[in-house]
Amino acid sequence: MILRLGKRIVTFVATMWVASVLIFALLAVVPGDPAQVALGVNATPEALAQTRAEFGTDRPLVEQYLSWISGLLHGDFGTSYVTNAAIGPQIAERAQVTMWLVVLSMVLTVLIALPIGILAAIRRRHLSGTLLVAGSVIGIAVPSFVLAIVLITVFAVKLGVLPSGGWVVPADGVVPFLKSVCLPVVTLGLVQAALLSRYVRSATLEVVNQDFMRTARAKGLTHGRALARHGLRNMLIPILTVLGLMVAALLVDTIIVERVFVIPGLGDLLLTGATNRDQLLVQGIVMLIVAVILTVNLIIDLLYVFIDPRLRRAA
Repeated sequence: MILRLGKRIVTFVATMWVASVLIFALLAVVPGDPAQVALGVNATPEALAQTRAEFGTDRPLVEQYLSWISGLLHGDFGTSYVTNAAIGPQIAERAQVTMWLVVLSMVLTVLIALPIGILAAIRRRHLSGTLLVAGSVIGIAVPSFVLAIVLITVFAVKLGVLPSGGWVVPADGVVPFLKSVCLPVVTLGLVQAALLSRYVRSATLEVVNQDFMRTARAKGLTHGRALARHGLRNMLIPILTVLGLMVAALLVDTIIVERVFVIPGLGDLLLTGATNRDQLLVQGIVMLIVAVILTVNLIIDLLYVFIDPRLRRAA
């Protein structure tokens, strides 16, 4: 078990290092000069040279990378090229907003997808099961920004029961906070639930056809009781794998949804930084997103050992 944990941690660290190199290299070759963006098109060559020296962009790329990664290891994300403000506090403030959306959306996704996927598998030979499958297919085909616009039109414009955008921190009141996150969370949750329900249905179908499930049914257990008592643990491994992959998709969708609902999260900050050619800001945000995705996948990989006794014996 300890050896398995050590291997996963080494893989995690190596992947993070490779990701940091790729992120820095890709952003370094993007056309544009941060000094030119900061000073404007009418800046003199002398002023540009001085600004590049202040930013450190006139140094060799290897030296720039080592300086950047050393700062990250010490919790220093650097200083913005545009606002001249520390990047770390900006990312920390916006990350709280995005994490609220991601966590609540993931909870809603699981609450919707699990019962729908299981019911679609159990009722696969009935009309209700066919309708659930058709609904999930339609949900997968609908882009998140289209669903967001539809929800805004119905609940904010037509009915006027929910705000069309903006953000209220939980400290300012639970009810205003829930109202502000309702539409974006539902948008993200429905889109991801449509996808996850397909995998839940496939995992359920694979489990219900096993011999131990037929034996449980022969003893008098219903489909629901047999699944809850004997099938759920076997379904969890493929479902957890998909959930780990969905974190990346959910973070990407969150960037779009934040823009639609005018929410000051990481997505809004990332797009602003990319527009202003604020290289250090973009690098810091992307590295944080990669770190979150890799951490979630590391946790899920370790959960496999606790869920599957065969993996525990092998470890």
